[in-house]
Amino acid sequence: MYGMDRVNLILRNKKYQEYINKIKKAEENRIFCLHNMSHFMDVARIAYSINLVEGLEIPKELIYATALLHDIGRFKQYEDGTPHELASAELAPEILEETGFEEPEQEEILRGIREHRNKDVAREGNLAGIIYRADKLSRPCFACEAEKQCDWKKSRKNMRISY
Repeated sequence: MYGMDRVNLILRNKKYQEYINKIKKAEENRIFCLHNMSHFMDVARIAYSINLVEGLEIPKELIYATALLHDIGRFKQYEDGTPHELASAELAPEILEETGFEEPEQEEILRGIREHRNKDVAREGNLAGIIYRADKLSRPCFACEAEKQCDWKKSRKNMRISY
């Protein structure tokens, strides 16, 4: 396999589709940021842009795989309060294994998933760092109709375009 083949296998993976559908159902009445394919692709594309701008040379396939998987445990957070970064890191290994990612790649992807809400990795020039930044930058708070109702602190809201 080459290019983005394994990423496309993630999209077609039965478990992945099951988790995406559970998130969709849990968020069907949500007015704030959704955890859907649009969000996952925004994170992937922004992370890849950061990668290119900063000359990090992180493989595109790892960036996209991490972005597609970083929130798949969100439904567990709704169900039982498990932080979604931990739930996602628990659910992702089976998918990564089934889609052909090697052990060192899996470890890097899983760290990116686990750390995507940890501000301590924000400036790291690695997969975890760019996924953290891309996740925050992917939220168009500057154009959100529900922004005034959102309880995020003003300092957390993304009010500008960076990438």
